[in-house]
Amino acid sequence: MSVRIGSRVFAPSAWATGLTALGLAVFVSLGWWQIGRAGEKQALVDAFMKGSDVTVDATGLGFDELARYQRVSLRGSYDATRQILLDNMPSVDGRPGYRVLTPLERSDGRGWVLVDRGWVPLGPTREQLPDVSVGVRERELSGTLDGLPVPGLRVGPAVAPGVTGWPRVMLFPTEADVESALGIDVESRIVLLDAGVPEGYERKWRPALGFGPERHLGYAIQWFAFALVAVVLFVVVSLKPADPNPGAPAP
Repeated sequence: MSVRIGSRVFAPSAWATGLTALGLAVFVSLGWWQIGRAGEKQALVDAFMKGSDVTVDATGLGFDELARYQRVSLRGSYDATRQILLDNMPSVDGRPGYRVLTPLERSDGRGWVLVDRGWVPLGPTREQLPDVSVGVRERELSGTLDGLPVPGLRVGPAVAPGVTGWPRVMLFPTEADVESALGIDVESRIVLLDAGVPEGYERKWRPALGFGPERHLGYAIQWFAFALVAVVLFVVVSLKPADPNPGAPAP
């Protein structure tokens, strides 16, 4: 196929057409996939904000009956003797440290839940763990429901071999890892302790996104830009100078 445009002829080759079609399919698909990911993360942000609007009294309720990021109030008593330090948990400004998970026995007889009391910095050495002591009296507290942090890629066990003391450092434990360490069943969701509740640490909660929807939209624009560049290059390489004497006999 060829089309004369002024002094040039648009005559794309088969290989250029096929390569461009493949590139467009890939670039456009990736662009729309990034837009979809942005929508998913925006939905998480919206759910986090919506869940914080209303506090539900969780007395008598299992946390699986409530939405993720639902803000709840409950009563219970901490077990200060068996606490978990979640390793590889930087603060909001990137400082290394732990998040402190403290088991709480619910006063309504619904069993145990893990309360995330916030972020604490690393000690002078890995062997010197932070003091995370807490009172064990019955108390009322409030917070936001969430799941245990999940890594992008799980590598190795949650607990280093031979570690038995408390507080226990764990790296991205699963619910089963936690239950095995504590010897009790726990709710599948944890409670992110509200910033105003006493006996907590740094608490600047946000949805577990990795990065926000804006970056996905930026990536989508890049992929669509690649698609546009592919079309421009296709046109450029397919335009050839036209024969000035198309009807002249060959010499």
